[in-house]
Amino acid sequence: MSQSTLDEDELFGEAATEVRDDVESSLADAAAALPDADDIWSVDADNTLGALNALRSALDTGDAEDHLRDAKKWYTMGERADAFDDAEDLQDEIERIEGAVEDVADAKEQVGDLTSTIPGLKNALEELHSEDEQAEADEGDEDEDEEEAEAAEA
Repeated sequence: MSQSTLDEDELFGEAATEVRDDVESSLADAAAALPDADDIWSVDADNTLGALNALRSALDTGDAEDHLRDAKKWYTMGERADAFDDAEDLQDEIERIEGAVEDVADAKEQVGDLTSTIPGLKNALEELHSEDEQAEADEGDEDEDEEEAEAAEA
């Protein structure tokens, strides 16, 4: 083998190591950008809407999607160049973080739906109970009127 071939193999090995390091670094950054479990489990709020708004804010993926994209980009490049001896661990980690990002995004969407639904539900229930209370009050007035009419006749 010529010296040039050895240098090229060595350079390719270094490049492969750097690509792997880039993928691992981007995956670590993506994982770090996801919300902390305690931040979504414990919220400080005075009411349901406040809790939902706090939860929706806590469910922000930040730059996780961008970091994940970078990891996938470098992983794909390394795979196509056949630069990795064993890349199953990288693929598994990409899938794990991708699943977490999707779960957080889905949860944020569901919380957003509830956040927009709860005020309308509250208003509808308040109106319903207000109408029931008014009907009971009107019924009580009718009973009093009947008693007064009976008393007047007697």
